[in-house]
This record gives sequence, C-alpha cells and structure tokens, in this order.
Amino acid sequence: MSNGEQEKATTRGARGGEGAGGVQSVDRAITVLEILAREGHAGVSEVAAEIGVHKSTAFRLLAALEERDLVEQNTDRGKYQLAFGILRLASSIPTRIDLVRQAQPLLDELAAKIDETINIAVVRDQYAVNVQQAMATATVVSQNWVGQLTALHATASGKILLAHMPEAQLEAILQKAGLPKLTPNTITARKTLLAQLAEVRETGFATAHEELEAGLNASAVPIRDHTGAVIAAVSASGPAFRFDDAEIKRTADALRDTGAQISHRMGWLG
Repeated sequence: MSNGEQEKATTRGARGGEGAGGVQSVDRAITVLEILAREGHAGVSEVAAEIGVHKSTAFRLLAALEERDLVEQNTDRGKYQLAFGILRLASSIPTRIDLVRQAQPLLDELAAKIDETINIAVVRDQYAVNVQQAMATATVVSQNWVGQLTALHATASGKILLAHMPEAQLEAILQKAGLPKLTPNTITARKTLLAQLAEVRETGFATAHEELEAGLNASAVPIRDHTGAVIAAVSASGPAFRFDDAEIKRTADALRDTGAQISHRMGWLG
C-alpha cells in the first residue's frame, strides 16, 4: 500500500469506518464540535470524559476534525478549539433562517400537548406582531392573532421582547408608544412595568393577566439566535377561566422547553 493509500485508510479509520460504527463516529464528532462551541476550548481528556470514550478515541476524532480544518489546537497546550473550516460551512447557510418554518412543528406539538393557542411574536416598530400560530383544539380558544399588531406592554410576548432589548431601544419605544390603558389590568405605570421587566429578564418568563383583552391570559418565554440575543417570543394563551395561574404554572416547563428547542434550531447552544 502506498503512503497516500495508508494515509487515506488511517483517516477513514479515524472517521469510524462504514455502517453503524461510522454513524456512531459521526454522532461523536458532531458532539465534539458542540462541546467546543459551548466551552470555547477543551482538551482530549475533557472531550473523552464528556462523550464517554477512551482518550485514544477522542484523539482520533479530534485528529479527523483537525484534518478538515474544523478544529485546531490553540496556544494552551493540549486544548482544541473550533477552526475556520466551521465558517466555511456556515457561509453556505442562508443569511436569514426561516424562524416560522423551523418553529412550526414545535408549535403544533405544544398546542396539542397543553391544548392552548401558541404564538410566536417579534418586534415591529413599537408593537409586537404574531408571525405564526398553532391553534388549540378546545371548544373555546383565543382568536387568530397572526399579523395583528399588539401593545408590547400589555402582552406576555411583548414583555419578553421589551425585557431583552437594548436600553436605548426600550426607552425609544416607551416614549413613542406610551402605556395606554387597554383593560382595567393593563400596566400603565412606568415604574411598575420596568420592575416587571427586570423580573422577566431574571426568570426568562412573562405573564399577562387580562391586560390586552378582558378574559384573556398568556405566558411567554424568549427565543434566542446563535449569539444568545432574543429575536422572538413564544407564548401560550387562553381564556382566563381556564388558563389561570395554576394552569400557567403547570404548563410553564413545556413552554420553556419549546422555547429552548426553537432557539436550538436557530443556532443557540446555551
């Protein structure tokens, strides 16, 4: 066997060969990339411990990834980090990932699980606008909100979006939109709203109790992009008599999980 053939055979071995073993090695290699993306850098021992393999296996995985310029050793001896090959691959991805397309199956799944209406909202000027929705199957459901502009300060999604935007943008929106009273429960005091937004930033969870419409309650969590920035909010809403405090609390984990899954699809590794 020539030197070139030996080199190719070695590389094939590092990538796990054919069949089930090859699939397992691909899965492990992807996990290695995720570890480095999350941690910034890691040594062979750290990688081996996290994916549950011998150090020699972890080294072969890293060697194969290094050969393709996907990872590289940094100045900290024995540590690996992501390399420029990742950027080459990422450059082929469309500039704007379709949030609606990525999220729709997860919205449908959550709506079926908790039997309430699920929405995704983004900021448009000084409003929140719902860009996609999955309807509940219950007899009494919230109306179709897709495309409608709603007050940021009076909705659960709007509070998520306000809480995570830059201070200058928040101030500009509050100056322009004000805090109009839409129901007896709408927050109209700036100090009260800012205190609530601080809590939302801390917990990553927002609620609205009949603040936009009488008889309508909602809860929401953030959706993040690959940088960790909040780009949207996913909410659950329903009639106040059914989607009360107890139900909001009962469904909170499912809503949080959906937000995290959508965020993961948008590139967030947090």
